Amino acid sequence: MAKPMGSSGPGRGPMRGPVRKPKDAKKTVLRMLSYIGKQKWLLFLVVILICISALADVAGTYFLKPIINDYLIPLIGQKEPDLSAFIAMLCLMGGIYLAGALSSYGYNRIMLNISTRALKDVRTDLFSAMQKLPIKFFDTHAHGELMSRFTNDTDTLREIISSGIPHFISSGLSLIGVFVMMLVLSPTLTILVLFMLAIMLFVVKTIGKRSGYYFKAQQKELGRVNGYIEEMIEGQKIVKVFSREDQVKDEFEALNNSLCQTATNAHSFANILMPIMGNLSYLHYALTAAVGALLAIAGYMDVGTIGAFLQYTRSFSRPISQISQQFNSILSALAGAERIFALIDEEPEVDEGTVTLVRAHKDATGLLTETADSTNCWAWKCPTDNGSFEYVEVKGDVRLENVTFSYEENKVILQDISLYAKPGQKIAFVGSTGAGKTTITNLINRFYDVQEGSITYDGIPIKNIKKADLRHSLSMVLQDAHLFTGTVRDNIRYGRLDATDAEIEEAAKLANAHNFIMHLPKGYDTMLTGDGGNLSQGQRQLLSIARAAVADPPVLILDEATSSIDTRTEALIEKGMDKLMAGRTVFVIAHRLSTVRNSNAIMVLEHGKIIERGDHESLLADQGKYYQLYTGMFELE
Repeated sequence: MAKPMGSSGPGRGPMRGPVRKPKDAKKTVLRMLSYIGKQKWLLFLVVILICISALADVAGTYFLKPIINDYLIPLIGQKEPDLSAFIAMLCLMGGIYLAGALSSYGYNRIMLNISTRALKDVRTDLFSAMQKLPIKFFDTHAHGELMSRFTNDTDTLREIISSGIPHFISSGLSLIGVFVMMLVLSPTLTILVLFMLAIMLFVVKTIGKRSGYYFKAQQKELGRVNGYIEEMIEGQKIVKVFSREDQVKDEFEALNNSLCQTATNAHSFANILMPIMGNLSYLHYALTAAVGALLAIAGYMDVGTIGAFLQYTRSFSRPISQISQQFNSILSALAGAERIFALIDEEPEVDEGTVTLVRAHKDATGLLTETADSTNCWAWKCPTDNGSFEYVEVKGDVRLENVTFSYEENKVILQDISLYAKPGQKIAFVGSTGAGKTTITNLINRFYDVQEGSITYDGIPIKNIKKADLRHSLSMVLQDAHLFTGTVRDNIRYGRLDATDAEIEEAAKLANAHNFIMHLPKGYDTMLTGDGGNLSQGQRQLLSIARAAVADPPVLILDEATSSIDTRTEALIEKGMDKLMAGRTVFVIAHRLSTVRNSNAIMVLEHGKIIERGDHESLLADQGKYYQLYTGMFELE
């Protein structure tokens, strides 16, 4: 089968296709707020605490005016000053600041709790969305890049939820409160503040725009690096077999250098922003002090007002400085959030099917009725125009009629394929790599849909059958056996979750896996990790066959199922495989032609077309391509 473009594997470079551009930042923030809004009461409490913290800061600063004018200046020159009122005022001022500090601690603590729950919901939605995506999506996206959505992007998202959003609210309230108090104290000096504020905002906008561009680029490069690392870890054996260590290091260095460059640019702009803002703040403070002093000398302002206003000046510039200081984390979080939401918003796999698979009871007359009891009979439940249902027994009659298919435009993989498999027949596909053998099985499973022609299952177009029900009636044994973290028993039971322990052992015996399982440290309860790395490739394949056997489907697809099993083991399981295939419609893809000799029909494919068909004896008698393959005159590639 010709793989879809963008599919990756061990020993190959990462997919370097175009990355979806980030969405609007405002829309992303609003969407993040929708996750936080699920915890309304906690969020309401956070807002109250933020208000208390901001108001305490504003109110506490105002106390400088009466303290200077009413307590400090009158005490100047007194030999025995009475400090009781002054101390009481300081205690009141300290109490206000303490209330603000406790409120600040409280809302930061609560926001950590809110952000953790929000991220849990984000990961849940992200994983759920991923389960609904078609196989084509995973064939065209590097797995490491997808993993980075769950790791790097969610980590940066935590920053903006736990600290970014509350700081924005707190800074906004502080700015409003401070601005009002500055207007009350001195409208003249407030004009100077606004002038400096305009300069600061211009600097933030100019530098922040450049920083944001590079932070978005950094997130993309980080996804590519993660994808490459994951591929190289999975394909480490292949790398070493072909001595590609130096090439792999060079490719990684190129990706890492690209990430380093974009990260350096991003953090350079982000890091210079804070010093610039700090210096502008000091300049602003100095100008305000000088102008205030001139006004005081002229008699238009008292010393207490100058002291309070100067402190407000620092309070006014501090929120802007805090926002600029957090620019790198904010931009990273926005870029990561956009990537997360882009994956959540990916078009899910469309399923327009209406026909479902149900357990059925078949009486002596052949009438089928739906039942909840466990039976050996299954039926397709087909809705009719009048609202009733028609039941069609599942037999495994699969037919392809004039099927044409391509993964990409102008690159046909299958061309005008027609074949049929009657119930219980074994149909084999042979041919060179890329001839389209696996593509046929992918179409039967509806991993992809045909562009032309039709596929029917027991006379029902498979596009009318719900995908989950269609796939429930099929079992596949792939060339690359994949095992999950869990016990041997769990991995076999994956084929049918309600299978009993006895049925699991029977399936293992059928696949000739029982003997080696019993020699494992804990038998069927032996824990497998790392895709069954503690088992041989042949043993992993035997477990995959047992998993298919326990599913007990009417149709079985074997895609190079015995390619990883030595000839001795293959001979031992041949009878078990015959039992597994008995009474089932079986599609077999094999390079080892000895495994297809007893097939009812053998299809020889070349360049997406069936060039020969027939049983083993008739194809040998024709002395065509199959004859050449079988006698070794032509080798499969």
